[in-house]
Amino acid sequence: MTSEDLILGIDFGGTKVALGLSDRTGTLLATRRLDTDAEAGAEQVVTRALAAAAELVADSRITAIGVVSPGIVLPDRILLAPNVPGWEKLHLAELVSAAFPDVPVAVGTDAKAAALAEWTWGTLQGADPAVFLSLGTGIAAAVLVGGRLLTGANGAAGEIGYNLRTPQDTDGFAGGAAPLEEAVGGRWLGTRATELLGRPVTAGELFALARENTEAKELVASALDELSMHVANLAIAFDPARIAVGGGLVRSADVLLPALRERLAAAVPFPPELVAARFDQDASLLGAVAVALGSETP
Repeated sequence: MTSEDLILGIDFGGTKVALGLSDRTGTLLATRRLDTDAEAGAEQVVTRALAAAAELVADSRITAIGVVSPGIVLPDRILLAPNVPGWEKLHLAELVSAAFPDVPVAVGTDAKAAALAEWTWGTLQGADPAVFLSLGTGIAAAVLVGGRLLTGANGAAGEIGYNLRTPQDTDGFAGGAAPLEEAVGGRWLGTRATELLGRPVTAGELFALARENTEAKELVASALDELSMHVANLAIAFDPARIAVGGGLVRSADVLLPALRERLAAAVPFPPELVAARFDQDASLLGAVAVALGSETP
């Protein structure tokens, strides 16, 4: 593959790394995936990912690289880092630049990057303000105003996984907790479903079981009741024109979206349009591409 106008995207996740070579329209021309192998630490996954990236672009000329990760990616560290030993100490942009000299490298947070991909090529096009809601292993949101991401003073805007659920959640982050994420995030839903049903169950399987299993249905209903309250509050705070729901749990959109729409209609003065995100598997990877394109000098 040869071109003078291709973008390399790298999406570091807690369980996998996705690599992609894209044109400027967000069309992925080649992809590769690796296991993170989190227990082996941060350095090895970055080393393996950069080696795989070099192979992926061996016969191509790339003009920019976008790299995304959970957490707040700073030049010298990653805050709110994923549960990978040593991840918070990574100089991610520096490591990638060393592997690809003379190619501009842009870094960002995965959920915010996914929002940018949806606004650039997906279901948030033309919406202002727009909200991307990422529902997967974790919970996060991203707000775009005029197509620009609202990052916040510390890069942590939209980290709703840390939302407090009750007045008794007085410690929250200071106590090492992410109250909302630990209640309705995919990882924790899977754990609760496993305990409830007495066998290993993922969050996706839980939603499927809820169609016929009473206990699973009650657990899903409780989780959606709580989640929908926080989504409604988010809509009240930002008055978005549209909310796109992405992440792994959106594969259960037939159960998820009606519950959210019902709460939005009842609780929000001006209910936004609610849609499933266009991108599922490759949202953050395409987000990395969008981040790279957005950082280019005109």
